[in-house]
Amino acid sequence: MLGGIISLTKKLISIESVSGNTKALNEILEVVLSYLKEYTIERFENNGIKSALIYNSEKRPEKFKIILNGHLDVIPGKKNQYSPKIKDSRIYGVGSMDMKANVACLIMVFKEMASKVDYPLGLQLVTDEEIGGFNGTKYQINKGVRTDFIIAGEPTNFDIVNKAKGVLQMKISARGKAAHGAYPWKGENAIYKMNEFLNILQKKYPTPHKEKWITTVNVSKIETDNQAFNKIPDNCVVDLDIRYIPKEAGTIISDIKKLLPKGSKMDIITNESAMFVDSNNEYIKILQKAIRKIIKKKVSLRSAHGSSDVRHFTKMNCAGIEFGPVGGDISSDNEWVDISSLEKYYHILKDFMLSLT
Repeated sequence: MLGGIISLTKKLISIESVSGNTKALNEILEVVLSYLKEYTIERFENNGIKSALIYNSEKRPEKFKIILNGHLDVIPGKKNQYSPKIKDSRIYGVGSMDMKANVACLIMVFKEMASKVDYPLGLQLVTDEEIGGFNGTKYQINKGVRTDFIIAGEPTNFDIVNKAKGVLQMKISARGKAAHGAYPWKGENAIYKMNEFLNILQKKYPTPHKEKWITTVNVSKIETDNQAFNKIPDNCVVDLDIRYIPKEAGTIISDIKKLLPKGSKMDIITNESAMFVDSNNEYIKILQKAIRKIIKKKVSLRSAHGSSDVRHFTKMNCAGIEFGPVGGDISSDNEWVDISSLEKYYHILKDFMLSLT
C-alpha cells in the first residue's frame, strides 16, 4: 500500500499541473482516473476546466454519506522541483504537501474501501482549487452533488480544520477634482482622500504582529489614471483582499461601507463565504477517535486563514473539514511531505470510514 502511494505521488509531482497549463491539468486527471477504472467515473467540464467524481455505485446517489475531495493543481515551483526526491523519509517536490501525496492516499483508500462500506462513498478530483474551485467543486455542486460530510485532504499536519475565513475582494474608487499641481487649493486630491480612508481602515482592521483569529485586510494595489506630475489626480482606486472570520460574515461589507469617504464607490469582485462546522459534529467526533487510535496523540481542532473547496459545500449546508498528513515548507523551494505520515493518514481514513458502517 505505502509503496503504491509513494509511486503515485512521484508520478503526480512530475506533472506540471499549474493553473493555465491545460494540457498538464488534463494529463494529471487522466493519470489518476486510470487507477480508478473499475468504479463509476462521472466527468465534468466547465469553462474548459475538467474534474471528476468517482463513486461506489452505478448511479450517482442523491446524497453521498462521505466524499473525499482532492485537488490536482498546484502553485507553480521551479523546474527542478518537478523531479521528486526522497530524502530523510520525506518526499520533496512541487505540491508534495499541497496536495499530491494526499491525493495519492485518497485514491488508495477509496479503492480499498469502496466495496467494503455499505453507504454511498465518493471521491472528488478537481483541477482548479488553487484559483477558487469555481469550475470544479462548485460546478459539481451546481450539478446536484451533495454529501453528509466531506473531507478535503488539505495539508493540516493531522489537525482538523473546521473553520476558515471568508474571502472578500473589492475595489474602492475615490473621486476628487482635477486642477493644476501649482494650485492645489483649486482641486481635491483623490489620492489624499483615499489615504485618509486607508488610515481609518487600518485602525479598524490592524495587521496583527503574529497569528491571530481576526479579520485582516491587505491593500494589494493602488492606482490612478493621472500620468502627469503637475496635475492633481481626480481619481484613485485601491484593491483590497479581506479575510474575514465567520462571525463577521453578515456585517463585513456594511462595516467597510461606513468607512468610505463621501462620493466613493465600492465594487465587490469576490465574496466567498467563511467555512464553519460545529466541533460537536458527529463525523468530527468519529474522525477524532480514529486519529487518536492511529497516532496516539491528542487531536486539535483549529482554524485556517486561507480557504479551500470545503467552503462550497458548507455554503450548501453540507458539513466538512480539512484534514491531511504531515508536511512542511508549503509552496516554497523545499516543500515536503513525511512518508510515515502518509501510511498513518491512510489508516486513519480507513478506520474512520469503517466506523460508519
